[in-house]
Amino acid sequence: MKTSLLDLLVCPLCLPREIALTAVITAERGGDIGEGALTCPGCGGSYPVREGIAFLDPAARMETKPPSKYETAPVVSSYLWSHYGDILGDPEASSAYAEWAGLVSGGSGAVLDIGSAVGRFAFEMSRTHDFAVGIDNSVAFIRAARELLVRGRKAVALREEGLLTREETVVLPGQWRTDRVEFIVADALALPFRSGSFAAAASLNIADKVPLPLQHLREANRVTRDREAQFLLSDPFSWSDEVARPEDWLGGTATGLYAGRGLDNIAALLAGKDRLLMPPWRVAGRGSAWWKIRTHVNHFELIRSCFVKAER
Repeated sequence: MKTSLLDLLVCPLCLPREIALTAVITAERGGDIGEGALTCPGCGGSYPVREGIAFLDPAARMETKPPSKYETAPVVSSYLWSHYGDILGDPEASSAYAEWAGLVSGGSGAVLDIGSAVGRFAFEMSRTHDFAVGIDNSVAFIRAARELLVRGRKAVALREEGLLTREETVVLPGQWRTDRVEFIVADALALPFRSGSFAAAASLNIADKVPLPLQHLREANRVTRDREAQFLLSDPFSWSDEVARPEDWLGGTATGLYAGRGLDNIAALLAGKDRLLMPPWRVAGRGSAWWKIRTHVNHFELIRSCFVKAER
């Protein structure tokens, strides 16, 4: 983890109090913390840094995190293809990540990619902003993203059929500034950052994957600047009661506080509805991008991810 990130970090367990973490570094090279711990003087909690990765997900620290499909090699492989298939030259690849990156205008300050998975959007943001941070609660995703960050390349075994695989190597384009990117393990519902730390934030295909979508929006709003800020949310709104209670969804129901379509409700919240996301945002655009996941050579998921871009 880059030492430049330390000034932004707070204890996620102590939120809404923002208590700065203290670094105990046992291995560092060139401003990169390889091994150590981040400790909280408030609750006494300690978050490890191992092999350059800071583990700031409270659930992982408390050993209450259930097993997840997102930690498995086939799913990591599918997401690597989803993020970088166009770089591999695959004619079946989606252009969604390049499209989303094009919606966030360049400027000074840092960008937060919430639910970064294997890192494409954060790398894209390194071309246009001072710094980009990707967070995800999947350790396997963050390990893959950081391998790309450190080595500039990563081998990926793409499933062809059954047990047959084809190995490809993702090589990052030279215009992506890896010195301006970092990835950490963290929770979208308890972001370990000071309020107002980021000039822009993105939530890509995660609003329907968290148990409390409104809390996710509140956290994204909290860590984004009050002025001269951008927010991009894109989601297929595949609400599921296996992930969240229907009463906590932000759309997809006929009755309740957030009856109707998710994109409409989120746009209204950003614009100031119920004064939950303040200061209010100005909705600058809405649309959709086609996003793909590859399971094997003959099986793809094609997903319409609907976006809202907001500014303030």
